[in-house]
Amino acid sequence: MGTTITVRLVRSWNEHEIAELYRAGGWWKEEYRESEIPALIRGSFLFAVAVHETSGRAVGMGRAISDGVSDAYIQDLVVLPSCRGSGVGKQLVQALVTHCRNEGINWIGLVAEPATEEFYRPLGFAPMKGHVPLLYQEDSPC
Repeated sequence: MGTTITVRLVRSWNEHEIAELYRAGGWWKEEYRESEIPALIRGSFLFAVAVHETSGRAVGMGRAISDGVSDAYIQDLVVLPSCRGSGVGKQLVQALVTHCRNEGINWIGLVAEPATEEFYRPLGFAPMKGHVPLLYQEDSPC
């Protein structure tokens, strides 16, 4: 990349840049509105942006959801394809974990996408034995 990437914890950021990161992760749905991004950022316990210092643009992001007391969940970690493999994702995870731990939150979890487990292991994450992540499905039978 040839430039410095800095991770910043933010309370706001350019809506279009964040939407582009969600698109790069394959998580942006057609019905989503970029105008909702400020509330998404503010509603997160932490929102980290990896900034390409030359251009000032976001090249990665991640966030932590927490009550600020007992536990936190890291989610929405994504790096633009052109910057992957350069340590940006690692910087983002480390910033989120460090800040959570500094706030006294030591139970930090995440749900990893298939084939990303080996990325998270060296950063201190391991499978939760005996637990299965679940997702609410409105059309599931009761």
